[in-house]
This record gives sequence, C-alpha cells and structure tokens, in this order.
Amino acid sequence: MNATPAPRKTVLSGVRPTGPLHLGNYVGALRNWVKFQDLYRCFYAIVTWHALSSEYMNAKAIKGWSFEIAVDWLSVGLDPDKCVLFVQSEVKEHAELHLLLSMVTPLPWLERVPTYKEQLKELQEKELNTYGFLGYPVLQAADIVIYKADYVPVGEDQAAHVELTREIVRRFNRIFGPIFPEPQTMLTEIPRLAGTDGRKMSKSYGNAVYLKDSAETIRQKIMPMVTDTRRVRRSDPGEPDDCPVFTLHKAFVPKDKQDEIARGCRTAGIGCRDCKGVVLEHLFRFLEPVWERRRRFEEHPEKIWEILEAGNVQARRVAQATMAEVRDALGF
Repeated sequence: MNATPAPRKTVLSGVRPTGPLHLGNYVGALRNWVKFQDLYRCFYAIVTWHALSSEYMNAKAIKGWSFEIAVDWLSVGLDPDKCVLFVQSEVKEHAELHLLLSMVTPLPWLERVPTYKEQLKELQEKELNTYGFLGYPVLQAADIVIYKADYVPVGEDQAAHVELTREIVRRFNRIFGPIFPEPQTMLTEIPRLAGTDGRKMSKSYGNAVYLKDSAETIRQKIMPMVTDTRRVRRSDPGEPDDCPVFTLHKAFVPKDKQDEIARGCRTAGIGCRDCKGVVLEHLFRFLEPVWERRRRFEEHPEKIWEILEAGNVQARRVAQATMAEVRDALGF
C-alpha cells in the first residue's frame, strides 16, 4: 500500500495596499511567492488593516490600491488556482485573534521592533504615534498564525517581525496550550534593492521603480540614478558592491554579465551610463511579459474582484476553524 503523502507546508505573506508595487517588492517577496505556489500551500493577503496604520487619512483610497496590488500580483505570475489571494479585512477573524494576542504581548516587545523607530524617523510628515502603528506587528502575528503558517517569506527588514511572532506564539502556547506552530522566516537572496536615491527602494521614500511603469518612465528614473561616489569621472575606477545600481544587476542580470560589468567598473573599463544601459535591457526583458499580462487583466476588472472574493471564502474557512480552537483553549 502506498503511504499517504505528507501535507504541504503552509506559507503566509502579505502586502500593504498603499500604492502600486515596485521592483523592490518583486525582488524582496513576489519572485519567491511565484515559486512557492508550486511547492507549498500559500496564502497571500492584501493587508488592508495594516495600510490604515499609516494611511488612515487616506482610508477611502485603500480599495483602489488593493485593486492595484491584485493586478500586480497576477501580472507577475501568481495563479489563483495554485494559491489563495485574499483581502485581510474581509476575514474578520484576523481582528479577533489580533485582540487576543495583544492581551499577552508585553509592550516593550513592540517598542524594540527596529522598523518602528526607523519609520517614525523617516516618515515625520505623518502622525504615526498611534496605538495601531505601534501594535501592527501583533496584527501581523495574527495574520500569520491564524493559518498556522510554517514559513513567512519576507525581506530582511521584516525579519524582526517574524521573530516577534515566534515570541508571541511561545508565550500564547505556554499560557493556553499548544495551538500555533512557530513560523520560520524565509529570507530572499537579495533582501534589499536600492531606489533611485540610493536608499532602500520604497513607496514612502519616493524612489521606487514600479512594475506598472512604462519603459520610458523607467529609463527616466534609472539613467540619473546615484552610483558609486568614487566614480566622479569616467576614468575613475569604482566598487560595484558600493553602487546602488549594482543591486539591480544582482536582481535582474545573469551572473556572467554581472561579473563582466563588475570587472569593467573596477577597472574603469565601462562607464556608469553603459552600466545602466545593461540594467535597462534586462529589466525590459523581464517586464515585457508582466506588462502583457497586466493589459489582459485590466481589460476585465470585474475578474480581479471575483478572484479576490473566491480567495476570501477559502481564507475565511481556514481562519474560522483556527478561531474555534482558540476560543476553546481560552474557555470562551
């Protein structure tokens, strides 16, 4: 008799709908998501409540941004027949579990999260001194454990959040009994992609190259991009590992071509303009099928909402089963 195959491990990740997705989102998460949908049981959430933590003044725009996210997901190759694509706020059990987890999460655990202090400093134009912004890692923990996720694919800037989730899980399980597995972080090969100003690519910093940008828009963003400061003149040698543009090479250019560009940079055998030209060539090669899929989906917007609603139903079924266990453990 053949043995019953082991159930596939579960993966959970999400995106805040605060605008369209960019190349950093693709390299930091989506590239792996597409691979994982063939290997794992995957839940991918548009985390609308997380968006409110910084965009509460723009709440009515979140629905439109959610549509943009879904189109980006489908354009890069996520397949609703292989993974669950859903909207967090349409699965109300996330909010209930967030509330329960918040009761056992010590305040100092939240105050020490690196991205909390970093974003308070970087986004001073927004009023982020709110309970929602401080506590959103607890909501993130609820998002993960409500599906009993084994793995969470994230960039390095989110790794501390997954570790906090593990701490919350240990504390919750110790108090109420073993309900949740401790999720594991899955870091991407290139965790950070530089934006046009040299900082980490981010919508918040206004330095992003978006998946939906046209070829000409991308060219206008990349060509003036900051490079290694050693290369003041064309004849000055540089160091690719200190060049923001070279992070794009690492993400989108084949290894043999990367090595060729690196040698040319270190010997001043190639100029920064030529280097950027190579990046653009390979970026466009990657983006052409993405743009084609986007055109097809944008012609039928109703299909996007149908896909998300079907995902909501699947996610809700799993979340309701988990919450039944949680309530029983608490004696409610």
